[in-house]
Amino acid sequence: MLTSIEIRNLAVVEHATLSLESGMTALTGETGAGKSILVDALGLVLGDRADSNVIRQEAERAEISLTVEVNQVTDARDWLAQHDLDDDGLCIIRRVITREGRSRGYINGRASTMQSLKELGEMLVDIHGQHAHQSLLQRDIQRTLLDEYAGLDEQVSRLSGLYSEWKTKTERLQQLQSDSDERLQRQDMLRYQVQELNELDLQENEWDELGNEHKRLAHASELMQSTQQALALLYEADQGSVQQQLETLAADLTRHSELDERLQPVVSLLNEAAIQVNEAVNELRHYHDHLDMDPSRLQWLDQRLGLIHELARKHHCEPGQLLQRQQQLIAELDEIDSGDATLARLESEIQTLQDEYDKLAARIGKQRRNSASAFSQAVTAELQQLGMPEARFEIAIEEFDPPRRSANGTQRIEFQVCANPGQAMQSISRVASGGELSRISLAIQVIAADNTHIPTLIYDEVDTGIGGGVAEVVGRRLRSLGNSRQVLCVTHLPQVASMAHHHLQVSKSSHDQQTHTRIQPLDRNHRIDEIARMLGGMEITSQSRAHAEEMIALAEN
Repeated sequence: MLTSIEIRNLAVVEHATLSLESGMTALTGETGAGKSILVDALGLVLGDRADSNVIRQEAERAEISLTVEVNQVTDARDWLAQHDLDDDGLCIIRRVITREGRSRGYINGRASTMQSLKELGEMLVDIHGQHAHQSLLQRDIQRTLLDEYAGLDEQVSRLSGLYSEWKTKTERLQQLQSDSDERLQRQDMLRYQVQELNELDLQENEWDELGNEHKRLAHASELMQSTQQALALLYEADQGSVQQQLETLAADLTRHSELDERLQPVVSLLNEAAIQVNEAVNELRHYHDHLDMDPSRLQWLDQRLGLIHELARKHHCEPGQLLQRQQQLIAELDEIDSGDATLARLESEIQTLQDEYDKLAARIGKQRRNSASAFSQAVTAELQQLGMPEARFEIAIEEFDPPRRSANGTQRIEFQVCANPGQAMQSISRVASGGELSRISLAIQVIAADNTHIPTLIYDEVDTGIGGGVAEVVGRRLRSLGNSRQVLCVTHLPQVASMAHHHLQVSKSSHDQQTHTRIQPLDRNHRIDEIARMLGGMEITSQSRAHAEEMIALAEN
């Protein structure tokens, strides 16, 4: 439900802030006062196209802010959550239009596209008349209204799920079938590649291990010479080996430590160094004695490493990744090998889904036809009471030609109307008169009121071309809608305005060489005055005022 709107510098409105109530609210005013300015503002803040002409003269920009309570509007609440725009059940939508022609939109303080404003707005507000947001003209909305009236929501949701699953699996099957020849060629190639890698019999970490061994054998002579030289220097030299020098130094300092005990730590370190050198000598001897100089092994390593490198190059990977690549090829080959089984399984699953879908779609279609007749009769009866005595309303339901499945069934649904005798039934989207379209919309909304998912309905000049008793009927219908929805109605008829739960007056004045429009809520006394003016013109008499008071009292009873 809309709770408030603030308008700045839009057309002839300099600044207006309004609280909007539940129930039916009438907007009235003198001819030319700008009664539709609130409707225009709502359209703009909900994503309608705009240019700089809508900005008040001498202002640099126009701004509209709309506050909406969305706790009870499931679709809007879910949409906000999905787009990370939710804010504890409240939603503030803002539109800024600049003199340069730029337009910016915001939802809960975050910049949003005009498309986002429009998507959200279609869940919140339905504007009827010669304006945008006429969702009733959309085929999907027409089908939804019929399905809601028939109580088919859950069944259609189930049908949509079946269709989605059927479509996904059908596309997968077609892909597998269309790729059959290519798949066979790929299968032959994979078998050859997997066999080649299986024959290689590469082991985990083998590339690194073979590389280390190859490096060692290729430099065996250099390593042997180096270790031999190290042994000589450390231990085997007849004179001046490292071990001999350490032992000599330690013995000499040991004698001197008796003269100064502070040398004792140095002696200890030298003794430890001698031990470490001795251990290093033992390790070097062991390494030297087992150092292999095997030319045949080196030749085998050259061949093995070359083969691994060549296969890695063929598979466009590093040698260390070759084993992983082998597992990928095996997995792909297994998938292709099981392709026939996959095709058979998919065909069976698709057939099961088709059978289930077709049975459910047939039931839904039958229920739609049964409900369409009752819906059409009820709307026709409403139209005849709303000043269209010769009008007929029908819901045309046709099977798709050629037959096809869709997310919502196998039928094309269209709301049709004949406004005058002798005319053919035609789509309501082709109704030329805004007044007729508004009354058709009103009749449909009255019948579907208990199921309509849009919380706010706005009727702009819904009473065009009617008067007298029909106007009173229109007013009562709007008031009836206001018992379950928020209804805003721009009207010039006192019979309609008197039926409202709330009343807003639009007035115009001129000063400082500028035109100013004011929108203000009316209390009971001022409301009586306004309806009396609508009844009798600019001069309000006691008789017209009494008549106005009587009309309001009758509406409240």
